[in-house]
Amino acid sequence: MGRHSIVGERCVLRDVKLGDFSYFERHCEAIYADIGKFCSIAANSRINALEHPLERVTTHKLTYRPNEYFKLHGIDQEWRSYRQSRRVTIGNDVWIGHGAVIMPGVSIGHGAVIGANAVVTKDVAPYSIVAGMPARPFRMRFPQPIIDRLLALQWWDWPELKLHGAIADMQAMEIEAFLDKWEAVNSN
Repeated sequence: MGRHSIVGERCVLRDVKLGDFSYFERHCEAIYADIGKFCSIAANSRINALEHPLERVTTHKLTYRPNEYFKLHGIDQEWRSYRQSRRVTIGNDVWIGHGAVIMPGVSIGHGAVIGANAVVTKDVAPYSIVAGMPARPFRMRFPQPIIDRLLALQWWDWPELKLHGAIADMQAMEIEAFLDKWEAVNSN
């Protein structure tokens, strides 16, 4: 858990790294995920949704977690290792809408927006907006030159005092004016 991060009621997180200032609203679930800073994850979202072994006789958890039914059987470590290898990676400043599902192995770029109830099955580019089932690109948040500047600025890594000083500009300035000002500050 990063500094100032918040996890809402009835969230279940297993083997999740949560960056500074990121938060989960209520009733979320995540497993095997690395989540950046300043991420907003709406209620009822699911990150790294469970997979079942399709090639086996049954898809039921009896085959990979038999210990829940029979004391002498352990967890299928090979299946567990496979699941762990399919971590979800979420960049900084990502907004995941209500009820979205992020499937195993997906990477979501910095500044992306995932629409409500989207099912994300493929990687999402930085600062893109995706929606639907399966999620498809809707549009970019900004033109590519602005995206490139934001990625270079990396404001999410600023110290807290600098962030504090930038909040009024984040609230009031147009994106290009903000970038002009804070790129100049960073170059000094």
